[in-house]
Amino acid sequence: MPPAADVPGAPGGPRREDAAADPLVPEMAPRELVAAMTGFARSLRAAGVPADHERTRSLLRALAHLDAARPGDVYWAGRATLCASADDLPRYDRVFRAYFGGARPGRARQEAVTVTRHTVPTGGTPGEPGGDPPLAAGASPAEVLRGRDVAGLTAAELAEVHRLLALLRAGRERRPSRRFRPARRGRLDVRRTVREALSRGGEPARLHRRARRTRPRRAVLVVDVSGSMTPYADTLLRLAHALVRSEPGATEVFSAGTRLTRLTAELRHRDPDRAMEAVSRAIPDWSGGTRLGEELRELLRGGDARGATVVIASDGWERGDVSLLGTQMARLSRTAHRVVWVNPHKGREGYRPLTAGMRAAWPYIDDFVAGHSLAAFEELARLLGGARA
Repeated sequence: MPPAADVPGAPGGPRREDAAADPLVPEMAPRELVAAMTGFARSLRAAGVPADHERTRSLLRALAHLDAARPGDVYWAGRATLCASADDLPRYDRVFRAYFGGARPGRARQEAVTVTRHTVPTGGTPGEPGGDPPLAAGASPAEVLRGRDVAGLTAAELAEVHRLLALLRAGRERRPSRRFRPARRGRLDVRRTVREALSRGGEPARLHRRARRTRPRRAVLVVDVSGSMTPYADTLLRLAHALVRSEPGATEVFSAGTRLTRLTAELRHRDPDRAMEAVSRAIPDWSGGTRLGEELRELLRGGDARGATVVIASDGWERGDVSLLGTQMARLSRTAHRVVWVNPHKGREGYRPLTAGMRAAWPYIDDFVAGHSLAAFEELARLLGGARA
């Protein structure tokens, strides 16, 4: 991201005494200003920045106290009101340059594609007097797709997300092993020290030390394939394929519908499409109901969850006994190292976990994360690598 000093009007950056000499947004009526800023917010949402209606209103309120003709005022007002996290800042900068025609270069060149700049018409239609034709802007296709809900993507866009998921490499949080390795610091390795001393006639030459080895902590994924999860199940299973390919010895995957089905062997195929074909043949209960309580009980009987990070990808629509789900979630929280619940609907604004299944599971969840977009899947991969939500 370019340094703040490069932005006109930024603290420490160059200031323009005459704003009219190089206006960003020319003098315009309030209605035209609202149209321009609303179109800017729409372009940001298309790039994955959560510039919703409330944030856009905050931007307009801020500009009422600033000079909309000054690039620095518009840039910093939009950055302060329309961005939700540090991850949004690079996308905000790219859309700002494209929308307002700025010439601030980014740090890295990215492949440019032609996209339509979103504007709100203030009168007339494109091609007629008073109409505004669509303008071309540069943006990265991967960045545009990162924040979008996979349930609303076209077939071509979904194929691109699946291609990017196949390239995902997710490490695992490391945990101490029972085995030791030679080390410069650590506890004294009495056996090696005595063995070397005996080889030298009983005179100890040096003290050997040892430390515990580390190994990746196992991850157990339970993917809900019921009817309510149909828009997301295939993509979540492709994420599971990427996780298995990253750590094949430390990942177990199950599907959850009306029964629990182990899918780890099918997901070990190198090719994602072949793996998905094998998975589709192995799952007998696609788009059925969900009995998570019974399936978690079966998972706990098998011992796969002991000491592992257990990831449950489900929207919480439980068809079975809700009290049984609560009981098994309590057992799971005592058995597993960590319980992560991935809900695709969490990515929607205003979502609250009010379904009966989510209410029963909620007290026993360590991390509650979204599972609707490529950015959310990347965040889950970082969580399995040891980050904390």
